[in-house]
Amino acid sequence: MMKANKILYFLLISLFFISCSNDEVLQEKEQSATETKEPVTTAKNRSNLKPLGSGVMMQAFYWDVPAGGTWWNVVKGKVADWSNAGIDAIWLPPASKAQNGPFSMGYDPFDYFDFGEYNQMGSVETRFGSTTELQSLINTAHTNRLSVIADIVLNHNSGGNSEYNPFKGTNTYTDYQPMSGMFNRSYYDFHPNDVQANDEGVFGGFADLSHTKSYVQDWLWRNPNSVAKYYKNFGFDGWRFDYVKGFAPWVVKDWKNAVGGFSVGEYWDGNAATLDWWAGQAEVSAFDFACYYRMRDAFQGNNLNRLNDDMLWKRNASKAVTFVTNHDTDEIVNNKILAYAYILTHEGYPTIFYKDYEDWLDKNKLNNLIWIHNNLASGNTSILYTDNDEYVARRNGYNSAGIVVYINNSNSWQERWVETNWSNTRIKDYTGHSNWEPVTQGGKWVKIQAPPKSYTVWSVK
Repeated sequence: MMKANKILYFLLISLFFISCSNDEVLQEKEQSATETKEPVTTAKNRSNLKPLGSGVMMQAFYWDVPAGGTWWNVVKGKVADWSNAGIDAIWLPPASKAQNGPFSMGYDPFDYFDFGEYNQMGSVETRFGSTTELQSLINTAHTNRLSVIADIVLNHNSGGNSEYNPFKGTNTYTDYQPMSGMFNRSYYDFHPNDVQANDEGVFGGFADLSHTKSYVQDWLWRNPNSVAKYYKNFGFDGWRFDYVKGFAPWVVKDWKNAVGGFSVGEYWDGNAATLDWWAGQAEVSAFDFACYYRMRDAFQGNNLNRLNDDMLWKRNASKAVTFVTNHDTDEIVNNKILAYAYILTHEGYPTIFYKDYEDWLDKNKLNNLIWIHNNLASGNTSILYTDNDEYVARRNGYNSAGIVVYINNSNSWQERWVETNWSNTRIKDYTGHSNWEPVTQGGKWVKIQAPPKSYTVWSVK
């Protein structure tokens, strides 16, 4: 009996120590979520930024920009000219250290707190440069009154070490011990885990973050030293959320509510109603893929009637971010400038793609369209005429006289009578493509024209 009591005693003692050990592990993990990284240098010149959304956003990168840590300095050298042209924000690629280190475009994130200062994943700097160079770029952008939009990848991570995963019964690459010492992760923080087998979507074979975990939420946006607050304190002013189909809309909503700032999600879907639903659920803007695909059909498919179809900007212009090209999509090749004439004269917040602006298209024409967007194109939209080759629409104005835009995709000059907002008023084409200066009739009608494969934009002289 004494022997049995001793065995029972030692078993109880052992269980006590095992329990204490497990508690200590959990306490260490929870404590790590409140530890503070060395404070970042707060971004300067943030008080005089242009109202974000009042102008045009520049996507300040393209897929496979030159490696070697030079990109932040390249962009820094351009922000003054962009601001003078009417740009109000720049969207940067994912800034943190990713699995492919100096070769990564950032969409395989490993250490959210490493902007290019820790020797991990094969380099100190990211593909784009160092932490110091990124800080200098942001400060220079702010000096030139530009907001800076961060590309945030929350769906998945990459680069973890292998560990045995009891939820899969095999090893998975879910052991994350970043050199920043921030946001260590294990199989508990990915799918499947002890509370959730999966969420809305996975991306390739990447480790899929579990946003229902309070530990993950703490590190991503809730705690004082969260990823969101670290980025905000560093100088980022807004957010572009990558692959938001992969998780629930409340994730974006909670992030935005935690740190504020302009937010837009990449919900890659051509259905305008679906985009409107997601934007409403997340309470942020969405890229107008419905507009993108209708423009592809219109300009690449030579059928401008498709511009009559449903788009997010027609349902909810305040939540629509329009674009012609981005780093993933470049299908509108024929007469691409006509697509820019469309988004820069219509409702929504338009985005210009770096390569289109700097290399592929006529920068003077784009600058002219940016000026028209910022100074003339206001009010709701009335579509006046469409056929395969011609499209005419009127912006009815609220802080300006408004405009009439005439897009001509045919091979010859076209003329058309249209109804304007102006009676007995001389008007002109602000693109310079036509030298007509007609006077509108008392009933507001006037004849306007547009050159072949081109456009004109008319307003009060």
